[in-house]
Amino acid sequence: MTKETVIEVQKQFEEALRNARDPRSLEEVRNAFLGRKGKIAGLFSLMGEIPPDIRKSVGQMLNELKENLSGQLEKREAEVGSKKTAGEWVDYSLPGYVLHKGSRHPLTRAVDDMLSIFQRLGFDIAYGPEVETDWYNFESLNFPPDHPARDMQDTFYTEGGGVLRTHTSPVQTRYMSAHEPPVRIVAPGRVFRNEAISARSYCLFHQIEGLYVDKDITFSDLKGTIELFCRMYYGKDVKMKFRTSFFPFTEPSAEVDISCFLCGGKGCRVCKQSGWLEVMGCGMVDPNVLKAVNYDPEKYTGYAFGLGVERMLMMRLGINDIRILFENDVEFLRQF
Repeated sequence: MTKETVIEVQKQFEEALRNARDPRSLEEVRNAFLGRKGKIAGLFSLMGEIPPDIRKSVGQMLNELKENLSGQLEKREAEVGSKKTAGEWVDYSLPGYVLHKGSRHPLTRAVDDMLSIFQRLGFDIAYGPEVETDWYNFESLNFPPDHPARDMQDTFYTEGGGVLRTHTSPVQTRYMSAHEPPVRIVAPGRVFRNEAISARSYCLFHQIEGLYVDKDITFSDLKGTIELFCRMYYGKDVKMKFRTSFFPFTEPSAEVDISCFLCGGKGCRVCKQSGWLEVMGCGMVDPNVLKAVNYDPEKYTGYAFGLGVERMLMMRLGINDIRILFENDVEFLRQF
């Protein structure tokens, strides 16, 4: 590499710079001469071939060339950036870009709406952890050791021996363990079950658990509360029915069905052709649950219920597939 080589590169650069008249062509010049694979970098890569006695002077010459080219290029970029092309103008009266505002997810809005109704009915709000102990998730709620819900087919177990809560019912015993009656709470939150994903079920969903414990609480109080809530959420013309059922933590127990809004009660895939869709389970608190938290079942009674937010929301909005609530589809979410 000689001095003539450096002069030739300088000439090539100056010619390319004169022909560059817009930001894009200037960027091409920068890449061609000053980029990692540009001509200046190529000259530096030949330094190993330079005799040791002149290597220092050649290196100094290349550094000066690089600084010179960089200075000329920055000056040219400033000139091009300050010039407007012929006919270029800005109309400041034009409206600006539309900025799309975010909105709350329909599930979040549904939970807030339901909690607002329960608060108007006199319930407080309580929360609990999503990773629970076996005692709170099962044993304190009167689940026997061999109950099917303890099986791995239904429950996600953690490495530390805990479980991802399968319902929000553990909040009941957590709250009662720290508070004396009367207790009147609702507990919202996410729950997890190892279920097959389909149009009507998902491995993750939301529940709101309700609990009222005091003296002389009856099943009539429970029935009246649920009927009033459903009318406040769906409207006064909502149709519902109570079916006898079984839950380890309530006795007697029932399930609440709502007439399917999607098919008008005629039967569809969401309601399994029955015309009804289960939205919650309920019942009177089992005496064993009261004993587990040191409440006297001879003195106190109570009711509990647990509703599925997704199913109730699907009925209200006419959604026939629960999976769309978890897909983060922007077009779907923009409707709300």
